[in-house]
Amino acid sequence: MLIMGASATALQASSSTFRRFHRCSCLDMAAAYGQSFNDLESGENYKLADSADEEQVALLPSPTKEQDAASEDDIPRKRSAGPFYSRPIFQIASSFVLGIVACLTLQYIVCAINLSGVCDDASSAIGRLASPEAGSTEVHKFPPLSPTNASPSLFPSSVGYAGPTPTGAEPGLIQTAPSYPLHTGAPHLVAPHFKSKHNSSESSSSRLDGSSRFDLFKHWGNLSPWFSVKRGSFGLDSSPEAPDTCRVTGLHFLHRHGARYPTSYASYGGPANFSSRLHHSAAKWNGQGDLSFMNDWTYKLGEEVLTPFGRQQIFDLGVSMRIKYGYLLENFTKTNTLPVFRTESQDRMLASALNFAIGFFGFPYEGQYQQSITIEAHGFNNTLAPYKTCPNARTSGKSDRSLYYVREWASKYLADAHARLAPQLEGYDLSIEDVFTMQQLCAYETVAIGYSRFCELFNEEEWKGFNYALDLFFWYDSGFGSPVARVQGIGYVQELVARLTHAPIAVHNSSTNATLDDNSVTFPLGQSLYVDATHEVVVLNIITALNLTNFAADGPLPASHIPENRAFKVSHLAPFATNVQFQLLSCESTPDPQIRIIINDGVVPLTSIKGCSEHKDGLCPVSTFVEAQKEMIATTDWEWGCHGGWEVPAGPEWNTTTGYPPVQED
Repeated sequence: MLIMGASATALQASSSTFRRFHRCSCLDMAAAYGQSFNDLESGENYKLADSADEEQVALLPSPTKEQDAASEDDIPRKRSAGPFYSRPIFQIASSFVLGIVACLTLQYIVCAINLSGVCDDASSAIGRLASPEAGSTEVHKFPPLSPTNASPSLFPSSVGYAGPTPTGAEPGLIQTAPSYPLHTGAPHLVAPHFKSKHNSSESSSSRLDGSSRFDLFKHWGNLSPWFSVKRGSFGLDSSPEAPDTCRVTGLHFLHRHGARYPTSYASYGGPANFSSRLHHSAAKWNGQGDLSFMNDWTYKLGEEVLTPFGRQQIFDLGVSMRIKYGYLLENFTKTNTLPVFRTESQDRMLASALNFAIGFFGFPYEGQYQQSITIEAHGFNNTLAPYKTCPNARTSGKSDRSLYYVREWASKYLADAHARLAPQLEGYDLSIEDVFTMQQLCAYETVAIGYSRFCELFNEEEWKGFNYALDLFFWYDSGFGSPVARVQGIGYVQELVARLTHAPIAVHNSSTNATLDDNSVTFPLGQSLYVDATHEVVVLNIITALNLTNFAADGPLPASHIPENRAFKVSHLAPFATNVQFQLLSCESTPDPQIRIIINDGVVPLTSIKGCSEHKDGLCPVSTFVEAQKEMIATTDWEWGCHGGWEVPAGPEWNTTTGYPPVQED
């Protein structure tokens, strides 16, 4: 063969050509030999690189036009049986075998003279190629639509014979325990252990295994599982248990839904968008090194509904609230009434409310409370989903001001990660936004399936940068930096004031629903316990509308660096299952009923609320608090904020730290 007679010099000169085809296996080359025999195994769906086809064919002998014509003339009209070796099947098989032999011979010679690691590349390349399924969506349908063994009549939920069922006294840990139980972790989820080459330092403090002082789960912004913030995080050295001489007499409890799959829309990033792009170009890229796992990675996330961990979060939250505040139910027994809890019609919202109820009341919960389900859809007033009736909250130039800042910040904090990861995804143009999405995937996959390989790709500083990117996102879209934040939160403040004063809402001029709120059955007043479920954006809207400006002390937030000891942290204020306690207290030290606000077990100072003086435990007289909120209601113009024709430029040219749009000119 000519290949066997080639000199080492000639092979060295042709090594670059060999490198171009190092993705092709011997079987591929043998298949090329068989193309003239219409080999079905070399079909279009299994080509490794379309661009290489012409060059591969050029390496093989091809007949001339004269030869083609001659061969056509030589074909007999009737062919008699000849020797076995002249039959087409033998020719096909022999061509295939000769192709394999030629490829193996070439690889043997090249490896023998060690052409700059070409052999290593050729032998390992096929294992690196992305699977055709890479990036595709993987769905497991359960339960089956029509199970063959379903026999409900044979499996009743109750068969009687319950045994003794007397109940005991209601718990009241918030009053009786010497200390307050903290929510410190995310059970059932696994944090990654980083290799030293990814650490920002060699010390154990930057490792993310069980011994680490850096808690990755607390650096995912709104995607973090909720945790008890450190005492003093909001500026007060106090804890949620009732202060000395005080007793908690009522609770207004607001919480977010539990961990969910990604939403269908993302202005920046978005796991579903990224996975779709990967899948559509799977034939062109392959992951190497740290990204080699992506060659077989599939997208396992659903859309918007609760994950199993999310259900557990909310169930646990219900149990926790019952243990702390169960004694407040005694008031309902005395008045012969049932509590009314509220949520929205969206799947994850209703599922969160019902999981909370199972945790709080136990199963079955029927007959122990009444669940109000408000409609979350355009055209229905709803304080727990105010954006549905606020057009300006759905206008990107007004409601999505974060995009400028998040892009700017991501280009800085992810520059090193991009430089490190982009070369490891050969054949795919990995962008900064894609790298940001990988961080999102770490969080979403962890809360959905328990662990994510994407978490291993980043170091401590890059996770701090991700956490801050989400602070920027929610500051400018839902918090004090958003011109539509306060107006969206003011409806809930109106309802809170109505409950605190035991008086109906006088004027419905925001997102309040007159049909429901003016009905004492669907919106009861004077009860000792209220529970409302909503979204993280609404929680931040309400914090803004309440004028808790201690969280705005660092605003406007910059896109150039992370402010030291910043007050506004979304992982503290609006993580998955975030919760806000409005405690009502009766204290021996003062004749007036008191109120204080506790967010994720952190006591919030109320000094930014007009008339509320500084207090070591964050107390403020209810009457003072109510008057300040009435003033906020009176100075918030829903019509202007949600329907006004005002405009604001993108970026830092215009800013707010009050969550309000430009003032309307007379």
